[in-house]
Amino acid sequence: MGAAQTLAWASSYYLPAMLAAPIAHDLGVGVPTVFAAFTLALLVSAAVGPASGRLIDLRGGRPVLMATNALFAAGLVALGLAQDRLTLFAAWALLGLAMGSGLYEAAFATLVRLYHQGARNPITGITLVAGFASTVGWPLTAWMEAHFGWRQACFGWAGLHLLLGLPLNAWLPRAARQQVAPALAAPGLPSVAPAPDASHGTRTALLLSFVFATTWFVSTAMAAHLPRLLQAAGASLAVAVGVGALVGPAQVGGRLLEFGVLRKVHPLLSARLAALAHPLGAVLLLTLGSPVATAFAVLHGAGNGILTIAKGTLPLVLFGAAGYGARQGWMMVPARVAQAFAPFAFGVALDRWGAGAVWLSSGLSLSALAALLMLRGARLAAQVPAPPASKALSA
Repeated sequence: MGAAQTLAWASSYYLPAMLAAPIAHDLGVGVPTVFAAFTLALLVSAAVGPASGRLIDLRGGRPVLMATNALFAAGLVALGLAQDRLTLFAAWALLGLAMGSGLYEAAFATLVRLYHQGARNPITGITLVAGFASTVGWPLTAWMEAHFGWRQACFGWAGLHLLLGLPLNAWLPRAARQQVAPALAAPGLPSVAPAPDASHGTRTALLLSFVFATTWFVSTAMAAHLPRLLQAAGASLAVAVGVGALVGPAQVGGRLLEFGVLRKVHPLLSARLAALAHPLGAVLLLTLGSPVATAFAVLHGAGNGILTIAKGTLPLVLFGAAGYGARQGWMMVPARVAQAFAPFAFGVALDRWGAGAVWLSSGLSLSALAALLMLRGARLAAQVPAPPASKALSA
C-alpha cells in the first residue's frame, strides 16, 4: 500500500510542479490557468471524500483503491490528450475524483477497516514509504518530460497505474463485508465512544476539522512557496532550493520518530508537539534570518510528517473504528478546500509582507495547537486491543 500511495501522490499532487510550465506553453494558456485546474481537482476530491469513505466502511478498501487506479489512468490519459482550457479542466476534474478516493484518507480508512484499533502502526508505515513520493515523482516526471514530452509523461504515469498500482492494490486483503450500521462497533470490538453525549462528539469533530484545515493550509502553502519564503528571509536561490529539498527527508524523520518513540504516547500529544514545530522554526527564521533556514525547514518538515499521521490516527483514537471512513471523509472536506486555496492566499501574503508572511502560517499552526489542547482523549481507543485477524479479514 505504501508503494501504491507513492505512485498515487507522485502522479497527481506532485505533477503540476514539473509539468505546469510545459502544459501551459503547449496549450497557449498561462501557468496560473494550469494551477487553477489543479485547484478544481482538489475541490472535486473534497466533494467525493465522504462518499468514498463510506464505501470503504461498507465494502473495504481493496475494490475502491483498485477502481482509483483506473480513474488515475483515465485522468492522466485525458490530461495527455488535452487541447484547450475545457479539456484541461475536465482532465483535472477526473483526476480529482481519483484523488478524493485514492490518496491517504482512503488508505487510512482501508487500514482501519482491516485492523480496527490496531491501525496506528500500519498508518505510520505507509506514510513512511509514501513520504518519498516527491523524491521519486519529481525526478521521474522531469526525466519523462525532457526525453519524451509532457504528454508522454502523463501516459507513462497512466501505464504505471495499470501495470504497478492496480496489482499492488489487488494484493490487499479482502475485508469482511460490514454487517452492522457504521455508527455501531464492529462485532468483537469493544465500544470506544469517548464522548458521553452527541454534542461532545460534534464538538470533537469540529475541532479536528479545524486542525486538519489549518495544518493542511500551512503544509500546502510551504510546498508551493518555501524557496521563495527563504529568499525573502535573505537566502540565495541556490540555498533556498537546497534547504527546501530537506523538507521531504525531515518529514520521513518525523514519521520515524512517531513510529519509534512517540507511538508509546497518545497521538494527541504527538500532534500537539508537531503543531508547535512550525512556529518554533518561524521564530528562529525571523530572529536569526537565513543562517537558520535549515533549522526552519527541518522543524517544519518533521512537524508536518507527524501531523500527516495524526490525520489518520486521531479520528481513530477519539471516535473508534466504526464508521471511520465516512466520518474522516467529512472532517477532511474543510482541509481539502483550505489546501486548494493555500498557494494563492499565502502567495498574496508573501507579496505584501515578505518573510513576515510566516507569521500567518505560524498563527494558523498555533490555532491548531489551541484546538488540539481543547480535545480530550480521556477514553483511549489506542489502548483497546485490535480484534484477531480472523475477525478482521474474511476467509
